[in-house]
Amino acid sequence: MYRVMLVEDDERLAALVTEYLQAYEFSVDLVIRGDLALAHFKATSPDMVVLDLMLPGMDGMVVSRQIREVSKVPILILTAREDSYDEVSALEQGADDFVSKPVQPRILLARLRALVRRIPDRNAASSDVDQDALQFGALHISRSDRVVLWKQQVVDLSNTEFKLLMVLVEAPGKVLSRDDILKKMRGIEFDGLDRSIDNLISRLRRRFDDQNSEKIKTVWGEGYLFSPSAWEA
Repeated sequence: MYRVMLVEDDERLAALVTEYLQAYEFSVDLVIRGDLALAHFKATSPDMVVLDLMLPGMDGMVVSRQIREVSKVPILILTAREDSYDEVSALEQGADDFVSKPVQPRILLARLRALVRRIPDRNAASSDVDQDALQFGALHISRSDRVVLWKQQVVDLSNTEFKLLMVLVEAPGKVLSRDDILKKMRGIEFDGLDRSIDNLISRLRRRFDDQNSEKIKTVWGEGYLFSPSAWEA
């Protein structure tokens, strides 16, 4: 099973392409905005990218260039533009193939299979992408560049909030006391009076719309627990 990141804002086309490719040897991960594509790419490490050029947030040509700067993963441009300049420009900036809309799914499948054959080792295709990415449902975390995605949206965390999140996600389903958390974050012990962890937990919950404390649970008298199953979209 090869994983494709499809960057496409046309919902009807995206659904058609997704359904067709999933009937074969591909899984499809959809991103609908250009400005979210690079962070999502780094967090999920797909085997290849199918990329529209006309996208909200950021032009697909820029997205292609950004991805090529960090990875050699195959990139196929999918667009309604008819100007041959766009095709030449896309290929010069690192794209591997170019398919014009309206696209026939079987043609797209054939092109992707051709790109697969160019990959000597599917693991090598993303060897320079973050291999320490974590995923819990709709939550994606890239440790190397500190990118956090929630429902395909970048979450801007402070340094301390990111550290706390990492402490929690690296012990999924396990209750961590305030002492445990402080030791991991600061190397000091909880004195029974420091409320900074409680305040940080509250801030982190607000970042992820966790008003009911389902994603980061409070275990009274013991501490906090990161619940992996609660992060589904």
